[in-house]
Amino acid sequence: MAHPGDTPLPSPFVLDATAENFDALVLGNSRRGLVLVHFWSPRAGPCLVLMPRLATLARDYGGRFLMVMANTDELGRQARALGVTSVPTVKFFLGGEAVHTIHGAEPDSTFHEALGRFLANEDEQERQAALALHQAGRSDEAIARLARLAVERPDDLAVATDLAKLLTLAGRPGEALDLLSALPSAARGAEPVATLLAHLELIQIAASGPEDAQDRLAADPQDLEARLTLAARALFDDQPEAAMEGLLELARQAPDYRRDVGRRALLALFAMLGAEHELVRRFRNRLAALHS
Repeated sequence: MAHPGDTPLPSPFVLDATAENFDALVLGNSRRGLVLVHFWSPRAGPCLVLMPRLATLARDYGGRFLMVMANTDELGRQARALGVTSVPTVKFFLGGEAVHTIHGAEPDSTFHEALGRFLANEDEQERQAALALHQAGRSDEAIARLARLAVERPDDLAVATDLAKLLTLAGRPGEALDLLSALPSAARGAEPVATLLAHLELIQIAASGPEDAQDRLAADPQDLEARLTLAARALFDDQPEAAMEGLLELARQAPDYRRDVGRRALLALFAMLGAEHELVRRFRNRLAALHS
């Protein structure tokens, strides 16, 4: 089907509907993801203005939805069956049905707002589907699915933390730590990322710290690596009070060491144990006293 001016649409994610393929192209594909249908006519000027904008939108979103162009001069029956009485009209399809309609050549911001709502819902469904795979014992598939979603949605911290948790459970805490450490500073400081990141750092130091950490600390009380190693190992040996003592001393001695790892790790332990835990109440007061 020729487009206005015979100009090819600038995206592989834009397809033309015909009477024969409409149901499969629109309704069938909408059961797998979001489909937008632009009902247009070559006789309507606003349609010709909107069409390249929609094609650009599809390209910019990189395949997160399918854009279908439906010429109502050729698809009048399908358009009328869906309640299309004027052009341009853009309908959003999910699960085999129309879920949203935009009438006229609205500004791009209108389309961005609607896409944000529907794609966010779609991403959440994808995340939950990945977690369901993990619950079903298919953790490798769950990790691969979350990794793909993390690339598509780099700002979604829920995806990043879920992926880090599954990597840790799969015996790959180093990869989980690398993943969270690569996040922007603001994201690393947000919960629950900050708690998980501190926990992963303790796992890493417990496994890779010096074997002679006790002797090193006895010889030099300022040996920060040795102190952190002993605190981390105390935690994983189920000695939370000893771990907290070591972390508190790190926070007192060297707040600049590993981005204040003593304080960050203590806060992570507080979050894991809960505000009512006796150790949390005691050490939270002692930590606050360092800065008073």
